[in-house]
Amino acid sequence: MKPLLPAVLVATLWLAAAPAAAQPNASRGALLYDNHCGACHTTQMHWRNNRAATDWASLRALVKRWQSEAQLNWPDADIDEVARHLNQRFYRFSEPASRVSRAAG
Repeated sequence: MKPLLPAVLVATLWLAAAPAAAQPNASRGALLYDNHCGACHTTQMHWRNNRAATDWASLRALVKRWQSEAQLNWPDADIDEVARHLNQRFYRFSEPASRVSRAAG
């Protein structure tokens, strides 16, 4: 009988490496962030004391800047979704009223 450790290890690594798209309840912003940004951006980046995002506008501007640097060519709606995901997960900045009402609908 072969030991289960190699099979368990392979399964664990496969699950850890599975794309974010396999998560059916993940938001579009989370999927975009995980697939395009997560490899370089750890959660520590968002928790550091001297973080660059200080409000909703600066957070959105940073998402727009870095998606451009990565040549992703996201439309404004995707930039908003990623900024919203980061805001909900890490920052908790007040969003503009028009943005909040679109997200709720």
